[in-house]
Amino acid sequence: MENPNKTIDDVIRKMKSNRRKTNTNLILKAYNFAEENHNGQKRLSGEDYIIHPLNVAYILADLHLDDATICAALLHDVVEDTKVTNEDITRIFGEEIAEMVAGVTKLSKIQYETIEEAQVENYRKMFLAMGKDIRVILIKLADRLHNMRTLSNLKRERQIANAKETMELYAPLANRLGIYSLKWELEDLSFRYLYPEEYRELVMSIEKKREERIEFIEKIMAEIRVALKKERIVAEVTGRAKHLYSIYRKMQRDNITIDQVYDLFALRIIVNSVKDCYAALGVVHDLYTPMPGRFKDYIAVPKPNMYQSIHNTLIGPKGTPFEVQVRTWDMHRIAEYGIAAHWAYKEANRFKKSNVIVEEDKLAWLRETLEWQKDMQDPNEFLKTLKTELFEDEVYVFTPKGEIKTLPRDATPIDFAYSIHAEVGHRMVGCKINSKMMPIVTPLKSGDIVEIITSDTAKGPSRDWLKIVKSSSAKTKITQWFKKTEREDNIEKGKDILEKEIKKIGMTHSELFKPEWIQIVLSRYNYNTVEDMYASIGFGGISPNKIITRLLEEYKKEHEEEKIEQKIQELVTEKTKSKKPAKHGVIVEGIDNCLVKLSKCCNPVPGDDIIGYITKGRGVSVHRKDCTNLKDLLLDEGRIIEVEWYDEKETAKYNVDIQVLANDRTGLLSDVVKEITNLKINIMGVNTRTSKDRIACIEATLEVQNIEQLNQVIKQIRKVDSVYEVTRKK
Repeated sequence: MENPNKTIDDVIRKMKSNRRKTNTNLILKAYNFAEENHNGQKRLSGEDYIIHPLNVAYILADLHLDDATICAALLHDVVEDTKVTNEDITRIFGEEIAEMVAGVTKLSKIQYETIEEAQVENYRKMFLAMGKDIRVILIKLADRLHNMRTLSNLKRERQIANAKETMELYAPLANRLGIYSLKWELEDLSFRYLYPEEYRELVMSIEKKREERIEFIEKIMAEIRVALKKERIVAEVTGRAKHLYSIYRKMQRDNITIDQVYDLFALRIIVNSVKDCYAALGVVHDLYTPMPGRFKDYIAVPKPNMYQSIHNTLIGPKGTPFEVQVRTWDMHRIAEYGIAAHWAYKEANRFKKSNVIVEEDKLAWLRETLEWQKDMQDPNEFLKTLKTELFEDEVYVFTPKGEIKTLPRDATPIDFAYSIHAEVGHRMVGCKINSKMMPIVTPLKSGDIVEIITSDTAKGPSRDWLKIVKSSSAKTKITQWFKKTEREDNIEKGKDILEKEIKKIGMTHSELFKPEWIQIVLSRYNYNTVEDMYASIGFGGISPNKIITRLLEEYKKEHEEEKIEQKIQELVTEKTKSKKPAKHGVIVEGIDNCLVKLSKCCNPVPGDDIIGYITKGRGVSVHRKDCTNLKDLLLDEGRIIEVEWYDEKETAKYNVDIQVLANDRTGLLSDVVKEITNLKINIMGVNTRTSKDRIACIEATLEVQNIEQLNQVIKQIRKVDSVYEVTRKK
């Protein structure tokens, strides 16, 4: 259920209900500044844009965040979407608020090779800012939550893309930070848009037996309340429905139907002390029989995201299972708000040294991930590692002295050794698991007791360990060892690798390695010196091809200008200035009998606005003016030449690619093909696929005479039932 839009009065009222002191003037100042600069801007729903930052601020106020965070939430889009600069924010609101706003502002001035690279660099920037100030990611999570609540205003493709990103990145991040109040809603909203049919079916199925289940759980709650009162245990007993996505995931994992999911409702018992938690659990065990193997004590062994609670599944009346969670009020606060609760608690107690909670300790996993990724220039590798770190697949293992270590799933004793200390890992020669000698690559299981055997004569880690270890911490420490001990070797190795790759493309070191070009490469990849770059290539931190590609870009800019100008001059002077048409019905301005090729990347047809590009040895390549590749071609202005369509008497045919998006149904492809053939248009090829969310994508290559005929066929296909978009591929 979407929340109604909030006002600034709602935000301030919520702030005052949660905190003893609220700087109302500062919050109003931020609101007025945001409203003034967003004035005239609208959301896709047609609402004033200021509605969005207001709702983001309210979500954060509900998480008990401080004044500075609320101001940053109100201002979080002004730098990205208005003329306001980060310097303006710093001058008016101070450095603390400005840094948070900068942390959630997307990178826009830097040009990247691909959209994916730009997106990953935005993630990297956001997480680096998060490493300095956790509030940055809290703002981003609240921003994403409100966008998900209003996702219905976007086109279907954007809904799917946003929901997928939320499910893969933001919901796991909320989980990693222990903010379950956001995690559940982000997951359920993503589920709703990614799998709409399954979502609707699940909602309807749950609703059918809702009354019966409520009656069942209320009977149990009443019995437990009476029993707790007899034992003089002060407790609040509540029942809650399980979240939709967690039910769906359980059905998929166990291959069961909704009727087989008995614990759709869970009981929660909240008490005043840890002692009362175990006493309350004893009372529940006296009333109902526990199910074997379902007891989890997260109080004795908390989750890395600070979550603490006792979970158990019991057999209720008529043999129906139900789940019970037992926790204290402090545990409940942390379970709902996670790292945000720690931040609020720290702020409230910052003058009581004994009570200050250093939240950075809870973010060790993030610092380790960022440390490991400093040397990883591949954006896809960064995102892969980040997602691995976010998902909560972990094992709990013990040192011989009983200390608990939390490691990623499938971690090995090598990971365990490095979790103790870097030197323990470097000097590791063997291990014992549960008192038995085992290979150091053995995957660990929860409950294992691990003992590391070290030797002062050990030569250090093996490079193969980098492929075996699962934790970012171990990868970081191993990589640092190699960087430190083998730097000179890595530099020489990197030089050799780069030299070989340069020879492969038929060039020499001196042709590519101009000081000014090297400096551009060093700045782009954040290296201080050329030796740092060589060392990174040597130990596999960056591909030599990435370095060469950047250098070639600079080489081309300088060396091709003269050749291009000379070639154009030859073409112009040697040929007459007639307008005799070339093949394909295209006239090249001022050049007779010129080889002309219609570019396959955009497939121009008569009626399209076109431009020519002089290629090396292959004549003139003709592109549409809206071709996605034209941006790169325009960098070589000297090779651009005017072309125009020739009005041929004989009818020529041109291939063009279209894409049809539709809700999948029986007979869809047949109906689309029928509309095309009715217009007597040849179909040169068809490719169809259907996504998990039952969106059909039909890609077809058609043979048309001109742009008018193409527009006519697109118009007819749009009339087909279930089709919601038809586009010409660029």
